[in-house]
Amino acid sequence: MATTSATTGSNIDVASIVSQLMTVEQRPLTVLAQKEASYQAKLSAYGTLQGALSNFQSAVSGLSDVTKFQSLTATPADSSLLTASADRTASAGTYAIDITSLAQPQKLVALGQASQTAGIGAGGATTLTFDFGTIAGGTLASGTYTGSTFTSNGNGTKTVSIDATNNSLQGIRDAINSANIGVTAAIINDGSATPYRLSLAPSANGSSNSVKISVAGDAALSTLLAHDPGSNSGQNLTETAAAQNANFTINGVAVSKASNSVSDVIQGVTLNLQKITTSTTNLNIANNTSSVNSAVASLVKAYNDLNTTVKNVSGYNAATKQGAILQGDSTVRSLQTQVHAVLNKSISGGGALTTLGQIGVTFQKDGSLALDSTKLGTVISNNFSDIAALFATVGKASDSLIGYSSAATTVQPGSYAVNISQLATKGNIVGSAPAGTLIIAAGSNDALNVAVNGVSTAVTLAAGTYTAATLAAEVQAKINGSSPLSSVGSTVTVSQSAGVFTFTSNSYGSTSTVAVTGSGASNLLGGAPTMNAGLDVAGTIDSLAATGAGQYLSAGGGNALGLKLQVNGGALGARGSVNYSHGYAYALANLADSLLGSNGLLTGKTTGINKSIADIGKQRDAVNVHLAAIQKRYTAQFSALDVMLSNMNQTSTYLTQQLANLPKPY
Repeated sequence: MATTSATTGSNIDVASIVSQLMTVEQRPLTVLAQKEASYQAKLSAYGTLQGALSNFQSAVSGLSDVTKFQSLTATPADSSLLTASADRTASAGTYAIDITSLAQPQKLVALGQASQTAGIGAGGATTLTFDFGTIAGGTLASGTYTGSTFTSNGNGTKTVSIDATNNSLQGIRDAINSANIGVTAAIINDGSATPYRLSLAPSANGSSNSVKISVAGDAALSTLLAHDPGSNSGQNLTETAAAQNANFTINGVAVSKASNSVSDVIQGVTLNLQKITTSTTNLNIANNTSSVNSAVASLVKAYNDLNTTVKNVSGYNAATKQGAILQGDSTVRSLQTQVHAVLNKSISGGGALTTLGQIGVTFQKDGSLALDSTKLGTVISNNFSDIAALFATVGKASDSLIGYSSAATTVQPGSYAVNISQLATKGNIVGSAPAGTLIIAAGSNDALNVAVNGVSTAVTLAAGTYTAATLAAEVQAKINGSSPLSSVGSTVTVSQSAGVFTFTSNSYGSTSTVAVTGSGASNLLGGAPTMNAGLDVAGTIDSLAATGAGQYLSAGGGNALGLKLQVNGGALGARGSVNYSHGYAYALANLADSLLGSNGLLTGKTTGINKSIADIGKQRDAVNVHLAAIQKRYTAQFSALDVMLSNMNQTSTYLTQQLANLPKPY
């Protein structure tokens, strides 16, 4: 604290004296500054430790992903023929593949027009209805079928509206494309006198995605676009490429699929077919050992990085014989103890592997972790499936038809028995008799009001004469193509057996229902159809009653509370068990969360230090106020002394002068 000169006389240097005295008085400020510097240094060290722990948290949280330990690689012998990927449900092995044809879409072209902008027809309201299905039998010559049948695939019909505003070739093309119905339209100029030809192609490959087009309205548009491959005289478009499936063999088993991307042939494997093969090519599915090695190594590195930081802020330097700022700090010791406790504990509920030492991860004398890659490689070769449970959160059922879905934080690691007393079912309505007639007449028996899972829609069947199978396909296509149902993802399967129709919801559980009314209902279902609501799965988990919702069964109590399983069928009764485990990554991430959280150990410590620094600031302010008062008092005292000495000097001078003037004795 600075002093100010208040010298009023010339006898005493008041400013200098006060300044020297205040230097002594300011010693408490020096002590406070030293304390503050120490606190700031500790705060900085704790900040460094928090940063290292946060990085550790991020690293171990990433290891909670089970796919890092259970992924597989899919390697084709020739990637120009096919590519592939595999998820963790796949099985390692080598597959021999021969590709004889690739999937392709149907392609159709209309008769040429002289103009692509001139209106076609009278411009009246017209509806184009697109149905997708399979062309079978008969012959194909010059782009036209003879003696063939068309069967809808039941995925729903789509409509496009045409009127005077868009009845040119360009307008029709744009209307079809903007409707997003699964058909792409284009105009091709072939250079003839009537060069402009409308080209249509379904977006989806495969023989079950050929197109049938019905036209209601303008006759000219019907003449141009109506196309029924099942009618010898109703094909106004020319087929330039037939819809075709991909045909191939896997290990000698013939497979036919509508797409060149196939994910339901080998479990867990997606195939992308590229070319027809001239000889057998192989696909190798193998455990992704590099991913496991990388994941385990990343845990070792994450811990060692944290350990290095702990040493830097709390260790002893033998060379300098000095300890770091947090040497002996109880908070740092507690952090180390808690992390070590997690890494040294055994993991329960996951399988044969229970400790890090079993896979070659061990503590060294300096406190770091080391990885024995040879030992880890042996475990990967012999016990690959159990490594994931050692790190990530894993649920694994012994029954292949029961799958682990999810778990709440309340679920404790362990093995839980599963018993199923009721399987989930789909809601349906079953006809009481065969269909009354297979002839659908407009305005007579063509209307259906259908409610699926509580969502209602109205559909009108196309008039015509059907077989039981084609009528079932027509009904399914119209229902599934209705926007009220398609917008919420509700669909039905319509089937028939000996002419008796069944409408089945494609969802499971007590909310799965189907109801059918309307003029066509009694014709299709008879006078007293049977309605069956779906059932939720029921059973116990860990011998306690569980809650069912569709195919999902959730534990309602005990250590398994919050464990959710999917039951995909199978027998009633005891269905084995589900092993659930929290691996090291889960435990370490949770520990880091607690240490770094608002009520955590490190947060509490830094909060305390910040409070101490704030208290020092208050003490400093109080000391400065006190010093100001002392300085003022010193200044006043020494100024008064200076005045007094000045007066005394004046008196002395006066007396000296007076004495000098006294008569001298003779």
